[in-house]
Amino acid sequence: MHLAMNHPHLNHGAVLVAAMIQWFLGALWYSLLFAKPWTALTGRTEGERPKGAVAAMAVSFLGGLILSFVLAHFVFWAEASTFGWGAFIGFLCWLGFVAAPLLSETMHEKRSFELFAINAGYWLFALLISGGLLAAWQ
Repeated sequence: MHLAMNHPHLNHGAVLVAAMIQWFLGALWYSLLFAKPWTALTGRTEGERPKGAVAAMAVSFLGGLILSFVLAHFVFWAEASTFGWGAFIGFLCWLGFVAAPLLSETMHEKRSFELFAINAGYWLFALLISGGLLAAWQ
């Protein structure tokens, strides 16, 4: 039995821009918007630059590329062609693939709900924007 799978002709520019948006949003989210509470909740000291920060930022960008590539497939398979529908696909991916396991992890590690909200909030905005962009810019 041969199963055919439609492979979309992805807009690689949109995938790259979505990854860049995630990366810049993460920088803004964790260094300006929620720097103080996130720093306190993770046990870091203010102004501390952890070892390996440059490598971590590079890996964050690579992760954003992978996430955007996969999300572009979900958007394509859902036939989402407007920003709103793409954002909805991003929301569904966030709910099932980010929020649910992150909440479970937070509970098992006995971390605060505030830290969950900061981290999950970043991914919610990142997936809403990325999903919308990938649907609208095909």
